[in-house]
Amino acid sequence: MALYLIGDLQGCDEPLQRLLDKIDFSPSRDRLIVLGDLVNRGPASAKVLRHIQGFGGAAQSLLGNHDLHLLGVAHGARKMGRKDTLAAILDAPDRDGMLEWLRHQHVALRHDIGGGTLLTVHAGVLPQWTVEDTMRLAGELQSALQGPDVAEFFRTMYGNEPAQWSDSLTGAARLRVVVNALTRMRYCTAEGVMEFESKDAEAGAPEGFMPWFDVPGRKTSTATVAFGHWSTLGWVSRPDLISTDTGCVWGGCLSAVRIGATPQERELIQVKCPQAQKPG
Repeated sequence: MALYLIGDLQGCDEPLQRLLDKIDFSPSRDRLIVLGDLVNRGPASAKVLRHIQGFGGAAQSLLGNHDLHLLGVAHGARKMGRKDTLAAILDAPDRDGMLEWLRHQHVALRHDIGGGTLLTVHAGVLPQWTVEDTMRLAGELQSALQGPDVAEFFRTMYGNEPAQWSDSLTGAARLRVVVNALTRMRYCTAEGVMEFESKDAEAGAPEGFMPWFDVPGRKTSTATVAFGHWSTLGWVSRPDLISTDTGCVWGGCLSAVRIGATPQERELIQVKCPQAQKPG
């Protein structure tokens, strides 16, 4: 059995199939984790959902910001944006099944492998959170997504405030911080204040901020955290980190990472992607 992590798909089903063929993925033998943003911007979001859903228990997906946006639109909390490519899902005869499957996916997963810990999220983890904190808070968010008041959750999900975690947070504000950290964050301060405007890793961090994974004393540094979300950062592989979003929808590559006997044993496999969207 092999465990594969795949970066942001964003509605790019044809590159996904080529990548699965290249790694010789078999749902009877292997396991797959998609690190969020299955949908939006690309041309075939509905096909991607059906594709991953069709693997049953052999595939799990994390929820990214675009996936949550789709669910928010479907529940009437938001309108589609100019660049959204979600209509094929929302107008599909199997819409309800796809959306129900999606809202029952995870926002964080933990795998203990060969004496090490692999933590997977879509975007990032606040430096003050341990692996255990992250999984507990992810569980709170998943309960809200899967509960009977999910429409109310989406009505209060959007927004940048509070920008910092506090154990005293409750209700919608508490869940909003968890959503923003796990599905939107790139930069934060040493104290964990998040910043959401800057996306270009080559331009560097805004003054007073740094990539969330470079905060000194980050409490998940003894684990390996794998994430997507940050296409301008691209592929990064270091003992405590795996960055997997290599910009498929922008004409880059779609990346899979094969995890070996420990989180430190990893192999990168990529396929080139046609450009489906232009940045900007």
